[in-house]
Amino acid sequence: MKNLFESLGEPGSPEEWVDVLAAAGDVRVERIVSQGHASPEGFWYDQQEHEFVAVLQGAARLRFEAPDEIVELKPGDHLTIRARRRHRVEWTTPDGPTIWLAVFFPAVA
Repeated sequence: MKNLFESLGEPGSPEEWVDVLAAAGDVRVERIVSQGHASPEGFWYDQQEHEFVAVLQGAARLRFEAPDEIVELKPGDHLTIRARRRHRVEWTTPDGPTIWLAVFFPAVA
């Protein structure tokens, strides 16, 4: 047994900490730990799969394209990012960890 709120990576790391918690076929569950992390300038995620994401601790701000939208997330907030919807992480809590739970699953044609 493991705990989602323990082993949160190296404080001050330049990279987010990503743990694959479970995976089968085309479905993957990840715990992502951010601390002041944001997407690099000009970088956009453009994934071929859907992503359900929930913030368990901390806070974050996501930016979406087409349509343009900014979403602020706090503990308990969740949403599904449809496949091919360009998005980026604008901001995460700088003074403590933001813990995300992400589930990636295939887009059905």
